[in-house]
Amino acid sequence: MKLLRVGTPGAERPALLDAAGTLRDLSGVAADVDGALLADGAALARVRAAADGGALPRLEPTGLRAGPPVGRIGKLVCIGLNYHDHARETGAAPPGEPIVFLKAADTVAGPDDDVLIPRGSVKTDWEVELGVVIGREAAYLETQAQARAVIAGYTVAHDVSERAFQLERGGQWAKGKNCATFSPLGPWLVTADEVPDPQALGLRLWVDGVLRQDGSTADQIFPVAETVRYVTRFMTLYPGDVLLTGTPAGVAMGRPEPKPYLRAGAVVELEIDGLGRQRQECRAA
Repeated sequence: MKLLRVGTPGAERPALLDAAGTLRDLSGVAADVDGALLADGAALARVRAAADGGALPRLEPTGLRAGPPVGRIGKLVCIGLNYHDHARETGAAPPGEPIVFLKAADTVAGPDDDVLIPRGSVKTDWEVELGVVIGREAAYLETQAQARAVIAGYTVAHDVSERAFQLERGGQWAKGKNCATFSPLGPWLVTADEVPDPQALGLRLWVDGVLRQDGSTADQIFPVAETVRYVTRFMTLYPGDVLLTGTPAGVAMGRPEPKPYLRAGAVVELEIDGLGRQRQECRAA
């Protein structure tokens, strides 16, 4: 299934994109697309039955904003330097263990919402990433098979980063990762049954029409199931949490000087095979 949330910020309602590409209203079947729904097998079965029955009301998509496809996210857990080609472009050795950092849930934006360039920013960068949405509580998982069983689905993620804040201002990465609007998600949460191999997905990103990133999840140093398993050794994952699994080569930081960092007015477009497409205009905060 392709689940999404539509409407004004803070007032999104649940929706579904059916097999014919028609947008359907889920609000009569589910209160929201969130951890509570994803953890409830019976509720998800009702959603599937309603979708298959063809009785869900149609929504007119024209002028209708797509919000983040998951509501009430608890935390965003991110994996750094998780592609061989990205590690090479930054001059870093491939890590021996996943590099884990957190982004606050209030950085999440819709897939087509504006990205705000922070005040004082000189190095705002782009990163297309595969987002993994958790559907069951998970702690101390032992195997990748167990990890796969707690994944509810996948989404497109844009891990926007301010490199000067992240790397040149001291401390951890938090200052460069947690600015407002720095985590656009969506347009859809595609359930795991429709993504047979998360290690065979193409990821692409354009800035002002120029292709900047063109990679594949096959190049990940730590595959999806391993990152989920690994993270549960250090923290509990809950339904509705989202893992961002790293970015392929092509970020501005890895380009020759002068590096083409994002500025107000730039347009970023990104997509992942089968998971949809985002488009954001950058503007000054």
